[in-house]
Amino acid sequence: MSIENRQRVLKAATDSFLARGYSSSVDDIARRAGVAKQTVYHHFPSKDRLFKEVARDLAMSVLIELEGGDIRAALLRFALAYRERALGAAGIATFRTLVPTAARFKALAKAMYANTAGEMVERLSQHLEAAMKDGRLRRDDPVLAAEMLMSMLAGVDRVKRLFGVNEQRESDTRRAGRIVDCFLRAYQK
Repeated sequence: MSIENRQRVLKAATDSFLARGYSSSVDDIARRAGVAKQTVYHHFPSKDRLFKEVARDLAMSVLIELEGGDIRAALLRFALAYRERALGAAGIATFRTLVPTAARFKALAKAMYANTAGEMVERLSQHLEAAMKDGRLRRDDPVLAAEMLMSMLAGVDRVKRLFGVNEQRESDTRRAGRIVDCFLRAYQK
């Protein structure tokens, strides 16, 4: 029962933090989980520790695996998956929840970056570096290339969604394809 209660607390805390940010109360989280407040503190000694666990879980959910094969096809799969996770309702809610707390939890923020966006940059740069070495892409700094592609995929579209601007002039698939093609024009031989 203890593991089940812990999972219920984490689910309730995730829902609450995504809805209200760090201002969520432990009382509300316990009520949502259907447990006593003491049960929350049994599993997480403080609200800070509970928030850190929720933040870590949310951040880990954005990692995307790159697959091999044709460079355009692999980048398009990555682009679609990354945009869905980063720009979807859950991704925007996660961003809204985590960014305002970064100053308060500096060590956690650095670790979250390293384990999410940093890890994604690393994986993508390895994929791009392999394509550069085998001649499918021109040689350049693979880390910069990875950061540029990820910025192109989320950048202004994330800002629009954060501000509730829903001016989508094309499908997400078409937009992702156009971004990948633009990136490839810069890096293909």
